[in-house]
Amino acid sequence: MASFAQRVRAFLQSPKGQQMVDQGRRQLAKPENQRRLRGLFTKLQGRRRY
Repeated sequence: MASFAQRVRAFLQSPKGQQMVDQGRRQLAKPENQRRLRGLFTKLQGRRRY
């Protein structure tokens, strides 16, 4: 049985996986989405406890 990482890697190399990667890259190129992600990261970093 293939490990989870191997299955993910195989999916990402498939045509459907490549299509999803390309779609994700297009979405990340949008300034609005970049702003949302920065806000999310800032929010998550504020919740860290050491």
